[in-house]
Amino acid sequence: MADRTLRGTRIGATSLQGEEGVELSPRRTVEYLTDRGTSFSVLFDADAEPPAEWVDQKSGEVGFLDDEAGRAARAEFEDKESSQRTPWDMLIERRTREELEELLEERLQLLRARRGSAGR
Repeated sequence: MADRTLRGTRIGATSLQGEEGVELSPRRTVEYLTDRGTSFSVLFDADAEPPAEWVDQKSGEVGFLDDEAGRAARAEFEDKESSQRTPWDMLIERRTREELEELLEERLQLLRARRGSAGR
């Protein structure tokens, strides 16, 4: 017991096991390109199939592989972004701009009437 004491160490903070005899698995670096033209690298296991898209941890941008899978993922990502409908798009599908202006004017008149009667 006297040959190894834990006095002066924080338990759980540091490992007392050495790195002797530890062999890490082979790794490879994969490059991703963003729309802005910047590139970043991610370290993967040598046997792992890298995903076609990856988010850069520093900038938050989505990067794509520079191969066929990456180009397909980029096209799918752009299609998905362009096909998303906003609330304004859905509103315009249901009503014309003239109808919306009429409704806005009616609501404004109603609010003005309420404020005028509540203030007196």
